[in-house]
Amino acid sequence: MNTVFDIYTIIFLALAVFIFARLRNVLGQRTGRERPPYDPYSARDSAKPTAGQDKIVSLPGRGGEQPTEHEVEATSAADRWTGIAEPGSPVAAGLDAIAKAEPEFDVEHFISGARTAYEMIVTAFAEGDRKMLKNLLGKDVFDGFASAIAERENRGETMESRFVAIDKADITTAELKGRIEQITLRFVSQLVSVTRDREGKVIDGSPDRVTDVTDIWTFARETGAGDPNWKLVATETA
Repeated sequence: MNTVFDIYTIIFLALAVFIFARLRNVLGQRTGRERPPYDPYSARDSAKPTAGQDKIVSLPGRGGEQPTEHEVEATSAADRWTGIAEPGSPVAAGLDAIAKAEPEFDVEHFISGARTAYEMIVTAFAEGDRKMLKNLLGKDVFDGFASAIAERENRGETMESRFVAIDKADITTAELKGRIEQITLRFVSQLVSVTRDREGKVIDGSPDRVTDVTDIWTFARETGAGDPNWKLVATETA
């Protein structure tokens, strides 16, 4: 049994040495012509533009020529208020004037802020929150709102307002008057509003009915003023 075991052991060892030698001949030698290991970033890096290329932008021109600086500026100005105002319209001209006086002016940010202010002001008026209103309204508008709140309180009435949605907030006018920037928006919203007397009886509106409301509000601020916030300076119900 020992003799048989030794013979098989020798045979397996010989086969192992033979296979190892063959593998070494195939895989273990370098000829200098092998491909380098695959680098997943090499293709991406090779596709990067060389120095200076990233500053070159091809734009269509007359006969393949690059457009003039004036043409590029005109195109940029025309596209500046896309979706906000028609090129060449009074609204676009007003926004241009405001942006020139206030280079950091961002119309999208302004509209977003105006929507938030609209909801806050309507809610604060219903709740009689004079402190909140004073921070958001110009003096004349605040005085009018405060007077209406005082009259409501004197009658013992309470008011509730709840927004369902603000469907639209479109700029209808924009202008720069001296140092005063003014932008008017047309808000279209869905609102649940109800007013109750001192006994809790509904005297106006309904707690269960959604009402379509259209308001035209004008916001203003002074160019370069320390307070960058826009304030409501005029209201109109369409």
